[in-house]
Amino acid sequence: MSSLAGKTLFITGASRGIGLAIALRAARDGANIVIAAKSSVANPKLPGTIHTAAAEIEAAGGKALPLKVDIREEDEVKRAAAEAAERFGGIDIVVNNASAIWLAGVEGTPMKRFDLMQQVNTRGTFVTTQACLPYLKKSANPHVLMLSPPPSLNPEWFAPHTAYTIAKFGMSLCVLGMSPEFAPMGIAVNALWPRTVIATAAIAMIDGVRAENCRKPDIVADAAHAVLTRDSRSFTGNFVIDEEILRENGVSNFDAYAVAPGQPLMPDLFL
Repeated sequence: MSSLAGKTLFITGASRGIGLAIALRAARDGANIVIAAKSSVANPKLPGTIHTAAAEIEAAGGKALPLKVDIREEDEVKRAAAEAAERFGGIDIVVNNASAIWLAGVEGTPMKRFDLMQQVNTRGTFVTTQACLPYLKKSANPHVLMLSPPPSLNPEWFAPHTAYTIAKFGMSLCVLGMSPEFAPMGIAVNALWPRTVIATAAIAMIDGVRAENCRKPDIVADAAHAVLTRDSRSFTGNFVIDEEILRENGVSNFDAYAVAPGQPLMPDLFL
């Protein structure tokens, strides 16, 4: 399968950034996109809402269903999944993209930030996948994709920001558990992570990172497309790096993905 035409994608945090880029890439195939995100009203500090995202998706050739969803609330997620399935006749793909970040050590991490990251990253991924599972079971080529890194016990990734690392690796541990659990159902569960830092609002949380040393979200979107068009019964349980899967698909020049071609790129966290 090389196209997502007619497929229904339930994407958390798709109002901006990487989530929106994945949505737009699928929309160009003619996919149905469920935008499950909290941003229903414009925020002067963060561009994009579920409604502006829906307009972009429709303009790109897809069909959009903007739903205001806080993935920390189980009932909201269940209602959104049911509404998505009713509107589009099912759910084929879940992209667990929503994530909260706070890069600080133990003393500098308020417990409300710790709780937020656990609730959004790990718990939100679990809740969303669980809510969509009944619909994924009915799909011909169902996929669950986490935007999370390869798991590691290297202390260098824990020491500077223990709370964030625990929450982000929690998403990756869901891949380790869900991929073999869902394999008999033919549902693929994989993770995707960028080789370099991506120019989104989140880079403001990383000291010393400038946009010119980043790549555009398009590289992650193209890599996600490459994952989600694979056979779900044979490609599961993988921790994919964007560059690597694109090279497998014949891409050898990545200059077009750079914010400022020719400038040095900063490796992302956890790699």
